[in-house]
Amino acid sequence: MAVAIEAVKLRKEYNSRRKRVVALDGVDISVETGRLFSFLGRNGAGKTTFVKILSTLLLPTSGNAFVLGHDVVKETAAVRDSIALVPQDVRPYFHLTPREHSYNYLRIRGHSREEAKSRTDWVLHEMGLERFADIPSLQLSGGLQQRTMVATVLATMAPVIFLDEPTLGMDPLARREVWKLIEEIRQKGSTIFLTTHYLDEAERLSEQLAVISRGRILFKGTVPELKVEVGFDYRAILNRNAPKTLFDGFTNIVEDGGRILVLTDREGALSLAEAASRANVEISVGPVTLEEAFIQLVGSSEEDES
Repeated sequence: MAVAIEAVKLRKEYNSRRKRVVALDGVDISVETGRLFSFLGRNGAGKTTFVKILSTLLLPTSGNAFVLGHDVVKETAAVRDSIALVPQDVRPYFHLTPREHSYNYLRIRGHSREEAKSRTDWVLHEMGLERFADIPSLQLSGGLQQRTMVATVLATMAPVIFLDEPTLGMDPLARREVWKLIEEIRQKGSTIFLTTHYLDEAERLSEQLAVISRGRILFKGTVPELKVEVGFDYRAILNRNAPKTLFDGFTNIVEDGGRILVLTDREGALSLAEAASRANVEISVGPVTLEEAFIQLVGSSEEDES
């Protein structure tokens, strides 16, 4: 299958007053055409820097990056013709309505009046924005403004679409409307590159993913492969006040807010559930989620580097 997005030994350094900061440290990524690829990491891991370089908004320090075979440094115009981008924390033009945003953007990209109107009507319907279509963006909530910008970009059905935290600030139902539309656009042939802090979103949508920490790639593969990578396929969740004796023999224990997360295999999870039942302690047991595998992978990596 053809490659839509490729990075080879991509490096980006920033000068600060005290030291030189490495945002990307030799990143290698390849995304096949028509795939939905999620790029995961903590705040400051390098996700947005990567997206800015691939969308021609930032120059790399070294290495190479390509979109549909076009070099992002040497063939900027060809790359920009091939992509659409929802940047992080993007805001609409407040005097424009959702309808005007989508229609005008499509016209700027060269679509006919008829095509721009048809796609605008379609995307407003799919995103649940019809009731708000002719209201100036200034009068809309933050979540509706974000939906407007995501709808505007998805309506392009560009060959490659970069979505940097697209559902930030949206309510759960709005997020699911966006997920449905993203999947539909991908099925029509677009390649989707997604960054998100919502791990349930990545687990639902991702065909492939990568995890980045401190500018370095920790993992590339599928969601099931990541769960295998961390070495645990089951987890148990207990209240943080549960007796410590319950955890005897378990080595991967994470305190996460008001709960204790124990990563183990199926046999270990069932054994812990039986012990908790005898002690009259509430427990939840199930397969490891992407979020839990991510916490284990990134947490272990950062402990090794500290």
